[in-house]
Amino acid sequence: MRIACLGAGNWGTTLAILLAEKGHSIRLWEYRRDLAEEMAKRRENRLYLPSFRLPESIAVTHDLNTAVESAEILLLAVPCQTVRSICRQLGECKLQVRYLVSGVKGIEKESLRRVSEIIGEELPVLSGSSYATLSGPSLALEVAWRRPTSVVIASTSLDMAREMQEVFSAPFFRVYASEDVVGVELAGALKNIVALAAGICDGLGLGMNTKGALITRGLAEIARLGEALGGKRITFAGLSGMGDLITTCTSPLSRNRRVGEALARGKQLEDILREMVMVAEGVPTAQAGQELARRHGIPMPITDAVCKVLFEGKPPSQAVEELMMRKLKVED
Repeated sequence: MRIACLGAGNWGTTLAILLAEKGHSIRLWEYRRDLAEEMAKRRENRLYLPSFRLPESIAVTHDLNTAVESAEILLLAVPCQTVRSICRQLGECKLQVRYLVSGVKGIEKESLRRVSEIIGEELPVLSGSSYATLSGPSLALEVAWRRPTSVVIASTSLDMAREMQEVFSAPFFRVYASEDVVGVELAGALKNIVALAAGICDGLGLGMNTKGALITRGLAEIARLGEALGGKRITFAGLSGMGDLITTCTSPLSRNRRVGEALARGKQLEDILREMVMVAEGVPTAQAGQELARRHGIPMPITDAVCKVLFEGKPPSQAVEELMMRKLKVED
């Protein structure tokens, strides 16, 4: 199939390589002309995915119109906070697309919208049964290394999800289908908040008892809010929930975990983000998740603690102590 992959970070580049090696024709869009031209010439993404050669069937371009021309599938692999502006640009392009697949994990900070909701507002022709979201424990570098990986693709149309299963599945990349778009999107977004907290635990040297409790109680928070917003509880025990949460909270490759670790070791958030090549989606999502929880009356103490560390300057050790000293309760 003809696929336009929008976003040449490590995840977009990795998926473009995977799809190209399956025989699909790929146009990979990088918005910066200089980087796109370097990638096209060197056949390598030295900034985001060095040492992995781009197959010749991947055409790299900085021009959005060229990227989407005659494409049958749009694959979004951009930072969540840029999705709306890119969709508005796409609205001015001549699209012949049948499907839009999102590899984005996040919630828009200003509107509190999930990606599917943004698509519905900005590109309604590609919403509903034409839309799917790809999520799960899928660190880009491990996928690029061809480490066995399992993910889930969700669409309100199970037929569409099953068709995309065939498009994306590879011997090392197993794709499950789901109809729970809401649950999959929320699980993929909210787990990054808990990953920030996991990094704080690591930075403070708190050990695996703490990490195990954090992951478990973090999952409880995610499921509470996710169900309140229309997700299915079983989804949060699956690949996009528990699976992605465990991976993101424990892997040294996790950007959000590394941000939390640096915060616990005394670095300022602005300095951490300035030094990062890629985006840590958990930072804006923490604010969005906290506000969604407030509006729906859902207690999310870990999210609240992370926000206090990120945006109010609370010392990480104090935030942990306050979490431990909350009123005792029955486990839910």
